[in-house]
Amino acid sequence: MPSMTANPPDLRPDRAAPALTEARRPGQPTIGMVSLGCPKALVDSERILTRLRAEGYGISPDYAGADAVIVNTCGFLDSAKAESLEAIGEALKENGRVIVTGCLGAEPDYITGAHPKVLAVTGPHQYEQVLDAVHAAVPPAPDPFVDLLPASGVKLTPRHYSYLKISEGCNHKCRFCIIPDMRGKLASRPHRAVMREAEKLVEAGVRELLVISQDTSAYLTDRERLGDEAPITRLARDLGGLGAWVRLHYVYPYPHVRQLIPLMAEGLVLPYLDIPFQHAHPDTLRRMARPAAAAKTLDEIAAWRKICPEIALRSTFIVGYPGETEEEFQTLLDWLEEARLDRVGCFKYENVAGARSNALPDHVPEEIKEERWHRFMEKAQAISEAKLAEKVGTRLEVIVDAVDEDAATCRTKADAPEIDGCLFIDGGHEGLTPGDIVTVEVDEAGDYDLWGRRV
Repeated sequence: MPSMTANPPDLRPDRAAPALTEARRPGQPTIGMVSLGCPKALVDSERILTRLRAEGYGISPDYAGADAVIVNTCGFLDSAKAESLEAIGEALKENGRVIVTGCLGAEPDYITGAHPKVLAVTGPHQYEQVLDAVHAAVPPAPDPFVDLLPASGVKLTPRHYSYLKISEGCNHKCRFCIIPDMRGKLASRPHRAVMREAEKLVEAGVRELLVISQDTSAYLTDRERLGDEAPITRLARDLGGLGAWVRLHYVYPYPHVRQLIPLMAEGLVLPYLDIPFQHAHPDTLRRMARPAAAAKTLDEIAAWRKICPEIALRSTFIVGYPGETEEEFQTLLDWLEEARLDRVGCFKYENVAGARSNALPDHVPEEIKEERWHRFMEKAQAISEAKLAEKVGTRLEVIVDAVDEDAATCRTKADAPEIDGCLFIDGGHEGLTPGDIVTVEVDEAGDYDLWGRRV
């Protein structure tokens, strides 16, 4: 009987892999969880399991130990939809009692058309409906003397880091994206609510907070006007005062983002920005319905690096977007060469049901998409290799993710879990444990990873 799985590592550059481990008491009703998609979906899975755990349900890491299985789906790309249907099918085959939720749940007929035996289908962040479906399938049987819920709730990530979701939805209208249709407009969590959750996580031992949303830099702009200090700046400063690493994801390059860079230079926030640039040619960006200011973006990157020279920049791009010419693609390569981003991911464009980009003319043939993807990644790899080589001989602070007899697997401040590189300590790592933060001298560099020794 196989364990329940998450996204394979080569499918999505923004995947988040869950880890389920918990003992089961005799007679306890138990639920399994398959969590697909991005870290935002992983947070939804954690919230669902926390609610269920509070009602006395156990959590099973495999199909055999579960009375029912929840599959939290992704519907961002057609390939992700196919993966979700495959995961639902596997859960039906191995367990038989399956409840579906998440982004693909916004299309219930699509799911039931492929898998009519699922018990229920709910959409994204519909927590109450998921709980109702679980209650109907597996009635709760709590034991108040035994079922104790950790103060930090149920986490699907290792104990030393946690995703912190600060808002839902998005106000952008990018032609290739259907997330606003699935998750709605921007809806920010109150500042105090985010801080309460973060404080509990740090008190429970979390050493790194990964701030996520669909548009992190727009945080609270749905609730208040943008004043002299942006709400995300205020939140980042307060989070930085908790003593944990704070890493910012999905930051759109609005002008007020420059307010965050001094916080990075001061050490309050990690010198790391995850920014979805998507492309560099102004015509391609216009067809995407995204801001077409690639030249100004290069100026902004230069300004950020002047304030905080150690800042690491990560981004994702789309190649083969409808109408993309060889000239436009070459502009992207030239821009990448000049921007010299530290971490880069790349999608080949796919049609997504409901996306406005499907109707655009001049779709790029698959073989050209594939060829451009390889050229793009070759360029990105060369830049990564050169930038990492510059770190040989330097001393870096790293956080330990895992330790075995051969090495300690760590991350630098420039590396987010699951999507970026690693630093390996392959000698003198005895006594290290996950969550330790230590100083390392880098003595070797590869295309994406580093090796070093403790100092």
